[in-house]
Amino acid sequence: MSPQLYEFRLPLSPEELLKSGGVNQYVVQEVLPIRHLPSQLRAFQTAFRAQGSLAMLEHFDTIYSILHHFRSIDPGLKEDTLEFLIKVVSHHSQELPAILDDATLSVSDRSAHLNALKMNCYCLIRLLESFETMTSQTSLMDLDLGGKGKKARTKEACGFDWEEERQPILQLLTQLLQLEIRHLWNHSVIEEEFVSLVTGCCYRLLENPTISHQKNRPTREAITHLLGVALTRYNHMLSATVKIIQMLQHFEHLASVLVAAVSLWATDYGMKSIVGEIVREIGQKCPQELSRDLSGAKGFAAFLTELAEHVPGILMSSMCILLDHLDGENYMMRNAVLAAMAEMVLQVLNGDQLEEAARDTRDQFFDTLQAHGHDVNSFVRSRVLQLFTRIVQQKALPLTRFQSVVTLAVGRLADKSVLVCKNAIQLLASFLANNPFSCKLSDTDLAGPLQKETQKLQEMRAQRRTAAASTVLDPEEEWEAMLPELKSTLKQLLKLPQEEEEISEQIANTETPEEVEGRIRHLLAKASYKQAITLTQEAIGHFQESEPFSHANPEESEETRFLNLLGIIFKGPATSTQEKNPQGSTGNMVPEQTVCKDNRSLSELGESRGNDELVKQEMLVQYLQDAYSFSRKITEAIGIISKMMYENTTTVVQEGIEFFVMVFQFGVPHASFGVRRMLPLIWSKEPGVREAVLNAYRQLYLNPKGDSARAKAQALIKNLSLLLVDASAGTIQCLEEILCEFVQKDELKPGVTQLLWERATEKVPCSPLERCSSVMLLGMMARGKPEIVGSNLDMLVSIGLSEKFPQDYRLAQQVCHAISNISDRRKPSLGKCHPPFRLPQEHRLFERLREVVTKGFVYPDPLWIPFKEVAVTLIYQLAEGPEMICTQILQGCAKQALEKLEEKSTTQEDPKEEAPPMLPTFLLMNLLSLAGDVALQHLVHLEQAVSGELCRRRVLREEQEHKTKHPKENTSSETTTEEELELVGATADDTEAELIRSICEMELLDGRQILAAFVPLLLKVCNNPGLYSNPDLSAAASLALGKFCMISATFCDSQLRLLFTMLEKSSLPIVRSNLMVATGDLAIRFPNLVDPWTPHLYARLRDPAQQVRKTAGLVMTHLILKDMVKVKGQVSEMAVLLIDPEPQIAALAKNFFNELSHKGNAIYNLLPDIISRLSDPEGGVKEEPFHTIMKQLLSYITKDKQTESLVEKLCQRFRTARTERQYRDLAYCVSQLPLTERGLHKILDNFDCFGDKLSDEPIFSAFLSVVGKLRRGAKPEGKAIINEFEQKLRACHTRGLDGIEELKVGQGSSQRAPSARTQSTVARHQPVPSIASDNDFITPEPRRTTRQHINTQQRVSRKKPQIVFSSEESSEEELSAEMTDYETPKKTTPIRRASTRRHRF
Repeated sequence: MSPQLYEFRLPLSPEELLKSGGVNQYVVQEVLPIRHLPSQLRAFQTAFRAQGSLAMLEHFDTIYSILHHFRSIDPGLKEDTLEFLIKVVSHHSQELPAILDDATLSVSDRSAHLNALKMNCYCLIRLLESFETMTSQTSLMDLDLGGKGKKARTKEACGFDWEEERQPILQLLTQLLQLEIRHLWNHSVIEEEFVSLVTGCCYRLLENPTISHQKNRPTREAITHLLGVALTRYNHMLSATVKIIQMLQHFEHLASVLVAAVSLWATDYGMKSIVGEIVREIGQKCPQELSRDLSGAKGFAAFLTELAEHVPGILMSSMCILLDHLDGENYMMRNAVLAAMAEMVLQVLNGDQLEEAARDTRDQFFDTLQAHGHDVNSFVRSRVLQLFTRIVQQKALPLTRFQSVVTLAVGRLADKSVLVCKNAIQLLASFLANNPFSCKLSDTDLAGPLQKETQKLQEMRAQRRTAAASTVLDPEEEWEAMLPELKSTLKQLLKLPQEEEEISEQIANTETPEEVEGRIRHLLAKASYKQAITLTQEAIGHFQESEPFSHANPEESEETRFLNLLGIIFKGPATSTQEKNPQGSTGNMVPEQTVCKDNRSLSELGESRGNDELVKQEMLVQYLQDAYSFSRKITEAIGIISKMMYENTTTVVQEGIEFFVMVFQFGVPHASFGVRRMLPLIWSKEPGVREAVLNAYRQLYLNPKGDSARAKAQALIKNLSLLLVDASAGTIQCLEEILCEFVQKDELKPGVTQLLWERATEKVPCSPLERCSSVMLLGMMARGKPEIVGSNLDMLVSIGLSEKFPQDYRLAQQVCHAISNISDRRKPSLGKCHPPFRLPQEHRLFERLREVVTKGFVYPDPLWIPFKEVAVTLIYQLAEGPEMICTQILQGCAKQALEKLEEKSTTQEDPKEEAPPMLPTFLLMNLLSLAGDVALQHLVHLEQAVSGELCRRRVLREEQEHKTKHPKENTSSETTTEEELELVGATADDTEAELIRSICEMELLDGRQILAAFVPLLLKVCNNPGLYSNPDLSAAASLALGKFCMISATFCDSQLRLLFTMLEKSSLPIVRSNLMVATGDLAIRFPNLVDPWTPHLYARLRDPAQQVRKTAGLVMTHLILKDMVKVKGQVSEMAVLLIDPEPQIAALAKNFFNELSHKGNAIYNLLPDIISRLSDPEGGVKEEPFHTIMKQLLSYITKDKQTESLVEKLCQRFRTARTERQYRDLAYCVSQLPLTERGLHKILDNFDCFGDKLSDEPIFSAFLSVVGKLRRGAKPEGKAIINEFEQKLRACHTRGLDGIEELKVGQGSSQRAPSARTQSTVARHQPVPSIASDNDFITPEPRRTTRQHINTQQRVSRKKPQIVFSSEESSEEELSAEMTDYETPKKTTPIRRASTRRHRF
């Protein structure tokens, strides 16, 4: 067939070209074998040189065959074919302009060029797609092989780097489409198949995941321009819109690529309408379908978000189409629409010069954003806060919106989502950094100016009202305004009888006509028409001959006569005259009117100025009010964020720390509270949190403002000293750790240390407190570099332990703290090769300490006690033979006490009097406190320093002996030798520990030691609280007794009864608090001795004193979490602290359960006992507090198996519960569990346990809330059982358990036999046996044998012990406060023992 006679139709698939089609349709004659392809390609090249691009008409089969065998042919042939086709199409595109302009072109030639164009484009595009497919497969293979050698494999498969060849082909096709090729078709209408062929290859290229990579940017731009030409010249918009929507649904990587393309088409190609078309297609997508098609929703959301960033102005006209997605279920679409709104606010609707319509649109966008700040999805809430952060940072938020958005951010701080909290903190920080009010935001500083300017504004308004009232109004106008109401009142009064005696008498006797006229005018002005008319009636009768009451026309009606008279009185006679003679009045008043006009213009000018001043004042007051409100909100946020720093994840903590740095820099009140509260986070195990705290203090304190280095050092020291004001011991320890870190990293300049020494030595004038804080800071820095203090030890001793009197004990205490930091506080055994740092006993430091402690003993200075405690600690820490020094101190103090006692005895007036001499209370208190400190420090010295030194010497001795015995052993046996030494060392460690223990047991409190001399005195004071009733003495004695008990197990065992008696019965909270700490330490040192007394420790959790409850909570938290006491049912007392009125105690209890929840199944195992005790009508808590406690505790039950087991047990407990309250409590607990479908099956299996209780509304409501929770995340297949459960609940609620049977009959169900119902009914009507108070709420015996758990002692019902603590009797025997023998627990059970009782769970 001649090439001019056939027509080449573009096929949908290559196989169509092998089939014979319609008349004159081109068909491939033969698919050539592979071996003939090179020669045929050369023949085609020869023909091309002769015929040009029309040679394709005769050699199409050759290219088709190459495409057909593309996978099998040689890469070189592929490359040659591609290069040749590019050359053919390029040559054709160069020829076409002349051909298209040729008016004499014949139909056959036009048809030939059209066929050649379609064949050339078809072959080139098919070849391009083949290369792209092969490259994509190679990329997938690279993912499996790891990406090494990827470029080499691609080049091996294609014969060249294909990614570099795509762009020229696409540019060639673009150049071809830009020609007027439509003239080659009949009627100049290009066929849709040709456009689809060219654009289809673009879309296939876009499907490659690597197209979004930076290296493929030229290819993306070429595709964009090619499609842009198709859109503008070939009516491709509809197809492009459909294709873009499809690609967004299926290819996640294309969102950003397509956004760039659409933005270019809308701007450079003028195709703005395509944005509207695409958005319309997305807007018409069903929100329910998008909730199921997550991939499509993600693509649409990303596309809309980025499109709004590129062309927000064009997109804004189509926003109304997208609003339906704000109510859809897919949160990604909601985020996208909200992000688009924010971009429009930032880029289009920003500024003060907006038109009214634009301002309304902006306000609507802001309303929508704020509303979705409360969205049900946390990702949407978080996104809204992020968007507002951007808006605030770019200063696009109107001032009128500040307060509402800040309120939104503060409210979101309480959000359950960590992400939302984090973004809320970031938003508040952005508000601070970009606030338009002030660099210093203190509500206390703003309150004064606000009050002053508000008062000024009120005065200005009052002046304006006065001026307005004094302005002469037109009486005629006022009269016309009041006339209708005046007429109505007059008609009513004329019909009613009048009572006038009192008024007529008053008018007749006391007033003149002028006065009455004034009164009437005043009543009319006040709108008191009834009184005015009544008074006028009386005046007419009494002043018949006086003006104006004498003007009465008898021909007029009474109503008209009254109205005329009232008009004359109100308007005055001049006005009425003017009414009668208007012309004359006008002529006579021309000059006066001119003056009035001038006055009016002046008054208007003054009024205008006054209005301007008033407006300015209103704006000032509004500004101050906004600033004040903003500051108050930030202050409110500080309190919330400070709590969040200890309750949330690392990211929230880091954001909170950065927030406090910012609020501190802005001078917000209470910011220092947050800065100080973040100090304990320096001990965080999270490196990020610790580093955040260090960075915060670097910003706040290490870079102060100042003109010189010395000024900066002064500012730094001043700021750090402020942190020490009223700081607790914990705060000081945290600050010490931070300063130690700074010193070790050389971040503190030497000038700071120098200035501190100058203040400490008083070379620089400073107050005593400043001097003391300087010594504290030096001591803290010595932790990092001990030489800071060690090199100036003598100077420090002379500063704080001088010989002057009276002694500054506060300064002396800080000096001791500073000196203690020059030695390593670790156990000496940790550094076995190095002897510990010790000073000789003769050192001046110890001489001064001994003298200062001894001299101060006889003076009642309250600061002496904390000083001597630190002094004793320092002596044991640094001195060689510290026990000798402390013995001398004890002897000296005791000697002084005896001397005082002798002085008292010699000064008695009556020598015959037998009363013993009295020692001052403070002396006895000082003596016992000193003895207790020495006892405890001596114990610590033995167990740490002496034991460590023995270990160090032994190790050195063993190593020396080993070297002596085996001098020539090679290094290969070193490992074996070390293991042998470790085994020998472990035995030796036990021997040394036993030696130390025997010293403590046998020697320290033996009669030959000085400490033993104080034991009788100590016991006498503690046993006789009636005689020794001074609170400070009692506190010191109880603390000293606890320290003495730490030494010896024997002594401790003999005094435990006394300790716990004082713990329970002492009337002094400080004594109970001290003993709680002491018994907690004893529980760690002697656990077997203290274990029987554990219930007494738990009992202090309900102490009436807040201080004791807090101490007990801390001690029990420590003991339980360290596994030093068994977690028994009494842990419910810790649960009660969750509702403590003191927030610190409640926070402590919450922290305890947070930590306990990390210890396996601890809370799960304890819950049955806790529920039993708390819902016990005799000893539990009220219903509302019970709900609060259980809501917190049940939140720790997160495992499905735990939930299912707990549900089953709670349902079974309905049968053993005795009161309605217990039923409600159990139902509430079930409703708080995170139930799943399996948990619901457990409830249904045990429905008979609680079905008869559902008639009670609270119980029914609790189970109904379970249904609501289950519905939220229920799968379609699980909804049937939920509906069944709800029906059973409602049936029982309305008709009892019989309603279930009716429901089953109605549904045709016969799952349960009637005998089961009878049996359950009989069981229900059986009487509940009487149960002892300790055994109520017991879980029924399980069907299978349960695992044995740790046993607790069985309780024996007996008479409550009678403990006598009589401090008011006189005899010594009756003053004894010990328990009787039968009260002491006899069974001292070891801490680990076998269990003989089944656990309730």
